[in-house]
Amino acid sequence: MIHYPHGMRPILRWAVVASVLGCTATGESGLSPGQTAAIKEEVEKSLREAYDLSKPNVAERMLSLYPQSGPVVSAAAGTVVTSRDSLAQGIEYFWNNVGRNMRSPQWIWDRFWVDVTSPTSAVVTATYHIPHRDPRNRPHEIAGAMTALFEKRGGKWVIIQEHLSDRPAAPEDTTSAEPAHQHQ
Repeated sequence: MIHYPHGMRPILRWAVVASVLGCTATGESGLSPGQTAAIKEEVEKSLREAYDLSKPNVAERMLSLYPQSGPVVSAAAGTVVTSRDSLAQGIEYFWNNVGRNMRSPQWIWDRFWVDVTSPTSAVVTATYHIPHRDPRNRPHEIAGAMTALFEKRGGKWVIIQEHLSDRPAAPEDTTSAEPAHQHQ
């Protein structure tokens, strides 16, 4: 056993306690709880702003979530795309063929789960629904979930990998349909 001068023991004990607390306060990501909370807020804010259907240039804002260069992987509807150009085509297709036909759409984020894995990466899983009226003015809703790996590049959080899944559509309500003609 090492013998320290009597006055050194309390200092050494406090040094050990401070060291242990410092390690646990930053967690596995190496970030403080405040830093982790700030990253969670930045990432969630970027998604909310990009998917705000009340503002103009929706497709462009959605595409702004992805890096200008480098790899990007997006899985949706049983397919995978691996280039920004293909991703841009998919976003444009969605907006031009589905989004523009929605009347009074509102993108509602139901829940966010954000796991900050490092100072420059975070994983988000979120659920959402989009109530709107269809072109015939009937109520309709699109909904789903997404998981995205964000990376901070050039001071901006971008998605480098994602998986999107649509919630199956609810069966149509047939209670108000006119009865079929019966043959006598």
